[in-house]
Amino acid sequence: MMSMEWAGYLAATMTTLAFVPQAVKIIRTRDTSSISLGMYVVFTTGIALWLVYGIALGSMPMILSNIVTFILSATILGLKLKHG
Repeated sequence: MMSMEWAGYLAATMTTLAFVPQAVKIIRTRDTSSISLGMYVVFTTGIALWLVYGIALGSMPMILSNIVTFILSATILGLKLKHG
């Protein structure tokens, strides 16, 4: 079972890291014209629900990765709402 825990950490790290370059670009440039408001509302809500699910399961890979991704996604959503 321990090897599956490490698989979870690896998967969580990879999927979170895949999101980081886009988030950094948007945060730096404040340019949100090419992203969909609806998609980010749904995505951010989905990440929040994955976080709740991870907490319910006590899955640290899910909890940690979804905290990071939620913060990044919520920041982008906030910038989209502020800068259109």
